[in-house]
Amino acid sequence: MLVLRSVKARLGGVLVLRDVDLAVEAGRTTVLVGRNGAGKTTTLRVIMGLVPLAAGRVAMAGTDLGALPSHARAAAGIGYAPEDRRLIPAFSVEDNLLLPALALRLPSAERRARLDQVYDLLPELKAMRGRAGGHLSGGQGKMVALGRALMVGTRLVLLDEPFQGLAPALALAYAEAIGRIRSRMPELALLITESSPHLLDRIVDRTVQIERGEIVRDTVPAA
Repeated sequence: MLVLRSVKARLGGVLVLRDVDLAVEAGRTTVLVGRNGAGKTTTLRVIMGLVPLAAGRVAMAGTDLGALPSHARAAAGIGYAPEDRRLIPAFSVEDNLLLPALALRLPSAERRARLDQVYDLLPELKAMRGRAGGHLSGGQGKMVALGRALMVGTRLVLLDEPFQGLAPALALAYAEAIGRIRSRMPELALLITESSPHLLDRIVDRTVQIERGEIVRDTVPAA
């Protein structure tokens, strides 16, 4: 569904991605692993249009995403949960969840239906829906960022280092939430970056390793 071909990207004039080839299939969980600075986050930002392509092609279901701005990629069904969450502190949890749907001008009934689905998948968010984003713990903020990505990510969701900085109990809860998403949204594609992906062992369909901006290994776990 999502295909990157010979992708190059620069940050501050430095070539960070070097001929990256990557495929993410519908209904599958792909984990992009690598050390800090390997190019994982930059890959996701290129997909979202937050870092420009220096060369290569990014396409989803045959549509070239290269010329589309970030909001148009969200409108195409791509959700993104960055590592640093980027919540609006003064907004409630529910307002933070609704923000991308409002930005895309989705009809009220569609916004409500998607919000109800997020609350069904992540019931902990419903319990704290009135709490201000600035009063959340790091783990709670990551869960809100996941829910926000699901509000627009109807086809593909990108999760950047979701377990980074989480206590073991919170990391386990987050992994269980991803498992629920995987089972209840079987057509959704997930692309997750991780330094230590062991919490995803039960749901991963493909593991791709990136080092110094290049894909060095692409494996499918044995059945």
